[in-house]
Amino acid sequence: MSFKPSSVVPPLTRPQLSEARRVRAAELFGQGHSNAEIARMLEVSDESVRRWKRVWEENGADALRRRPAAGRPPKLDDAQVERVRDALEQGAHAHGFEADLWTLERVGLVVERVTGVVLSRASVWRLLTGRLGWSLQRPERRAVERDESEIARWVAHEWPRIKKGR
Repeated sequence: MSFKPSSVVPPLTRPQLSEARRVRAAELFGQGHSNAEIARMLEVSDESVRRWKRVWEENGADALRRRPAAGRPPKLDDAQVERVRDALEQGAHAHGFEADLWTLERVGLVVERVTGVVLSRASVWRLLTGRLGWSLQRPERRAVERDESEIARWVAHEWPRIKKGR
């Protein structure tokens, strides 16, 4: 497989577009344009331009660039997540569970065994749905005694007879 660069430039995401506006505003501040002119050119509010200019004057153009998301770093790094993925793909039976179904509690136990990290139920859910891309699957509820041939016979013979009796 070879990689060929696309001639089509993908559209900017909303955060990228916002950053581009702020950076352009910084260039325009440097050129001496008024706040009102910049607001018109960039199609933003006067208040946004005033706020950006305050930041630009205090900290420079780099202060108008996007910053990485704040907050606590994830408990599991990418290598640990891949080890968890490999373990979960082996199935629940491989980890000593009777039924081959994953629950949040079971996944939490496997995460703890594989990585040594204890996660809350909410964190296990975020791991499964966010980082692993798994989705909720519910098993079909079906009686063990269910007999498909008997059901087909009943629908073909008994149901029409009962329906006629009305």
